[in-house]
Amino acid sequence: MPRPAFALLLALALPSAAAAQCHGTDLRASLTAEEQAEQQAALDGLPYATGNHWLAEKDGEVIHLIGTIHLGDARLDPVVTRLAPVIEAAGLLLLEADTAAKARLEQRMATEPGLLTLTGATLPEVLPEADWQRLAEAARSRGIPAVMAAKFQPWMLSMLLATPACAMDLLQADGGLDAQLQDLADTAEVPTRALEPVDTIFNVFNAEPLEVQAQMLVASLPDQDTGADQIVTTINAYFDEANAEAWTLSRVIAQRGATDSAALDAAFDAMETQLLTNRNRAWIPVILQAAATTEAPVVAAFGAAHLFGEDGVANLLAAEGYSLRRLPF
Repeated sequence: MPRPAFALLLALALPSAAAAQCHGTDLRASLTAEEQAEQQAALDGLPYATGNHWLAEKDGEVIHLIGTIHLGDARLDPVVTRLAPVIEAAGLLLLEADTAAKARLEQRMATEPGLLTLTGATLPEVLPEADWQRLAEAARSRGIPAVMAAKFQPWMLSMLLATPACAMDLLQADGGLDAQLQDLADTAEVPTRALEPVDTIFNVFNAEPLEVQAQMLVASLPDQDTGADQIVTTINAYFDEANAEAWTLSRVIAQRGATDSAALDAAFDAMETQLLTNRNRAWIPVILQAAATTEAPVVAAFGAAHLFGEDGVANLLAAEGYSLRRLPF
């Protein structure tokens, strides 16, 4: 998987991470003219490329689509204040993982060690020695002993290594917009429901054989000097409501150090299909069923990377006959 994409993945597409205390440079200002043209070509014609709050309506059904960030940040405070009336008036809040789903996930992680760690061959056994030593050193630089790193599932270790040192203490924090919307719903006694089974993310990352995952892990070892920059760029783009820009930037920046551009593009496409497209399509029936059976408006809140694009949730609802308009965020 492309290395800068992990920072974006953490912030916009996966739950339970935080990095708001990182200080870095917004990478959007570093693009060359050629890179700017490449990114613009990717953005041209992309549906719903901007916006964090969309209202979808059809035959009296009302659905609020809210793109979230799973990171705590003080800039969320006024956003939560503006969204509070939306949640309070809702008949149902759909989240990637609501409180009940998180509880089930924690129970599974406590009783099924294979979800996060390898139960068979370890990483040193499936990697060339030189690659393992690079990986072990990267883990040690993050305070992770090599003996522990050897036993992590590759996707889990990838996310740990992609998290800048400035964010490590916050990795377990739960102050992102999703969590704050859950709190609003709990206070207003609005029911919540998960958009997908709790093991979806594990299935996404474990779709590839271990050897392939391990090779991708080594290929995507993060640059510690720019890790904070990647997080800062992602967060800034989110508050600019420019999530498609952030996503396409990941691919452009990744190409800077690529030795095989075609392979990198293929890896990025595979990640996008597994992490975004397939999940988006699986969520649509859940959202439609909720809208059809809930009298009050439905709020569907999920990582902002799921909003945009041909296969984004917004465009998929438009294809179902819903009219969409952007609301202030």
